[in-house]
Amino acid sequence: MAGNDTVGAVRRFNRFYTRAIGVLDRGYLGSPYTLAENRVLWEVAHADGTTPGAIAASLGLDAGYLSRILRRLERDGLLARSRSPHDGRSVTLRLTPAGRDTFATLDRRSAALVEALVSRLTGPQKAELAQALGRAEALLDSDPVRPPIVLRPHRIGDMGWVTERHAVLYGREYGWGAGIEAVTARICADFLEHLDPARERCWIADRAGERLGCVFLVKEDETTARLRLLLLEPAARGERLGRRLVDECVAFARAAGYREIVLWTHQVLTAARAIYAAVGFEITETWTHDDFGKPEVSETWRLRL
Repeated sequence: MAGNDTVGAVRRFNRFYTRAIGVLDRGYLGSPYTLAENRVLWEVAHADGTTPGAIAASLGLDAGYLSRILRRLERDGLLARSRSPHDGRSVTLRLTPAGRDTFATLDRRSAALVEALVSRLTGPQKAELAQALGRAEALLDSDPVRPPIVLRPHRIGDMGWVTERHAVLYGREYGWGAGIEAVTARICADFLEHLDPARERCWIADRAGERLGCVFLVKEDETTARLRLLLLEPAARGERLGRRLVDECVAFARAAGYREIVLWTHQVLTAARAIYAAVGFEITETWTHDDFGKPEVSETWRLRL
């Protein structure tokens, strides 16, 4: 039954999206060209001298069908071919000046169409949509080649994402209320307002522009640093990213001259607690609170450096 539900959901989304972007129109994006012809133009525009074989492989098009598309685009003056300098049996495809103008117009129309489609969404909803679409692509790709995850410094907009994702994920997974969003927002605001770059740092785990996790290290006092706001998106769990983020904090703290790292966590956060224990942190205090809308057992953990 679950499989049938998934098939139905994918087919339903296909029907919605093809209607929303006008795929079924006689001319896609108000042009005389079909979606397939527009897609071939995109492939040629984004490659420095591609070949028919490369396009057929990239798009999964039948060679005869692709040949007819290329002939039409050549006949309309949008495409030019020349003998490949590397292989005399092959040809290289490039857009003509008219082809570049046509593609630029279609590209602007495509972007405007999608912008209109998402215009009613809030910033967090747009981020959620982008993440969901990226996850769907990763799940459905039969041969995914995923870019590496990099740990980068924070940028403009990251603190809003950190606050929003803590509220959404902890609310969904543990039933926490608005208190976690308020606490996270205060931590982020304090970090931005009082940042000491030599002794404090935020790391954002990023894969090709998609935020997958975060962690902060902030100054508690001259000898103690505090690890804060460790978070992983569900899509990034199981890749040892949490350990990598914590290790980055420990290495930075040692280099900055701290003697100890302290952190606050909860008993329900079993995955995070396992990472802290593996690194060498030890529990030094426990207490119960209901700041997040339900009773939770909090813990202080410390690591001597």
